[in-house]
Amino acid sequence: MALPPPLLTWPFLPVPNGAGQLSYPSLEDSVRQRIEVILRTRPGEQLMRPDFGGSLEEFLNQTNTLTTRRRIHDRITDALSRWENRIVLDRVEVNEVPAQPSHLRVEIWYRIKRTGTARQLGLTLQLEA
Repeated sequence: MALPPPLLTWPFLPVPNGAGQLSYPSLEDSVRQRIEVILRTRPGEQLMRPDFGGSLEEFLNQTNTLTTRRRIHDRITDALSRWENRIVLDRVEVNEVPAQPSHLRVEIWYRIKRTGTARQLGLTLQLEA
């Protein structure tokens, strides 16, 4: 006798844990995950949202100049302001990494509108290989 096909789960339904409970991310985790998705997604990748995303990968083979850092800053600011309406964006900094001229450190400070909780997210980008 053939087994029935598996139930559709991710991303459609959460999977219960051993106790049968469903778990969802906290608001803070959900916002952080969404910010990461926005910054890593290239426009055109998400169905029915051709403009969605920050497309930071576009900067991978560019030189570490003031102009590049400013363009990254503006891209992050624009993308988060447009696509994550659960936050107030307080500050974005894009800085060189000492002793690693091909790397940039991005720091994002934001507050969650619903709770007023301040959060910070940092990531490192490697521009030139």
